[in-house]
Amino acid sequence: MTVLWLVILGLAMGLVFGIALEKGRVFEPGVMIGQFQLRSWIMLKMFLTAIATGLVVLAVLNGSGLAPLHPKGTEYLNNLIGGLIFGAGIAIAGACPGTVLAQIGAGYKDSWFILAGAIFGAMAYGYAEPVLGPALSGGPGKLTIAEMTGLPYWALALILAAVIAGGLVFLERWRPWRDDLGTDYTGVPTGSSAHHPSGLAHPAE
Repeated sequence: MTVLWLVILGLAMGLVFGIALEKGRVFEPGVMIGQFQLRSWIMLKMFLTAIATGLVVLAVLNGSGLAPLHPKGTEYLNNLIGGLIFGAGIAIAGACPGTVLAQIGAGYKDSWFILAGAIFGAMAYGYAEPVLGPALSGGPGKLTIAEMTGLPYWALALILAAVIAGGLVFLERWRPWRDDLGTDYTGVPTGSSAHHPSGLAHPAE
């Protein structure tokens, strides 16, 4: 596959991903912050659905030999610190590198500053990585559950997808998505006259 086709494929996948974010309202700052505050479960439901779907697709492709896996090495300190910083940034900004573009497309003007901060942060890390990388490295390397259990990946993927599906059914019965979404479709509690918890105003405000 040529570079041109890879770019076209990436753009097509990004378009589908953006449409899914917009239709699921997961890009709304209030919805994202609501997940971190454990008062809205839409974000978790959508991401778990994406994981389960990906597992099924990968199980088929890997089981048929069409998609060999290339897992990255496990780095405990890198993963822990990076995950905490990344999660804190999402909770504060009400956006992540994927949703910020959807927010810009929906008219959230403040999201331009979040995008600029993300680009600056990536650049800063690029310069700091030669120092931070060795200091935070350390782990078992490439470690997978398939290797630990001796079971094929496709079987584990289908089992995990089934477990996630069961969890999603429980979550939806416990907290229906319509109740979490409310009538204003922003993640802000119904009837609230306040701006988004993130400080990002709705385009109509």
